[in-house]
Amino acid sequence: MRNAERIIIALDLRSKEQVVEVLSQIPQAQFVKVGMELFYSTGPDLIATVKDMGLKVFLDLKIHDIPNTAYGAISTLSKLGCDILNLHCAGGLEMMQRARAAVTGDTLLIGVTQLTSTDQSMLNQQLKIQGTVEDCVLHYANLAKQAGLHGVVCSPQEVTKVRSTLGGDLITVTPGVRPAGDSVQDQKRVMTPKDAIQAGSDYLVIGRPILADPHPSQAFARILAEINEAEVAK
Repeated sequence: MRNAERIIIALDLRSKEQVVEVLSQIPQAQFVKVGMELFYSTGPDLIATVKDMGLKVFLDLKIHDIPNTAYGAISTLSKLGCDILNLHCAGGLEMMQRARAAVTGDTLLIGVTQLTSTDQSMLNQQLKIQGTVEDCVLHYANLAKQAGLHGVVCSPQEVTKVRSTLGGDLITVTPGVRPAGDSVQDQKRVMTPKDAIQAGSDYLVIGRPILADPHPSQAFARILAEINEAEVAK
């Protein structure tokens, strides 16, 4: 895997025209994430458009429903030819097993452990989940492994523990990555690209630090340079 492919650009945009325009400014792009807002506003045809541009696609819809509905959703979505689909581990083991059985082709299915906007107070007081955020992430990651999922979504702060506890079979996709000096905005558990790679992240999901830059290609290049530096230092 080339290091440029490890940067998954979060296309937090609203139209196909915006997607085409932005990607024309980032010729180094290899992998993109299509989230709820973009997918719901453009429909599934966008996936074919992006794939025709030679890019890999992570469709980030975070399926979370009863097992039968999750099975049907993943069965339908996997026909779009995405490289990665995801669901919420909080849906439970049976839901994840059923969804995993629905995957077709080469699509990878990964489980969201805890959103990077979740901090300790929110976990305990609002979600009423006891223990630390790391405890919860490891528990959900273990369930994902039992269900046969290909990987998990977690913050880079938990990657080292996930790998040391569950082994290297699960791929780790990490949002909450911000270059040094960038605003963390609504993210709570963050890390720089270099530190995330050194911690063991396989893929870095990065949106605003690239898209909001006046020169997105240069922003991408700076992040790629951090990844290359981290790989050399390993």
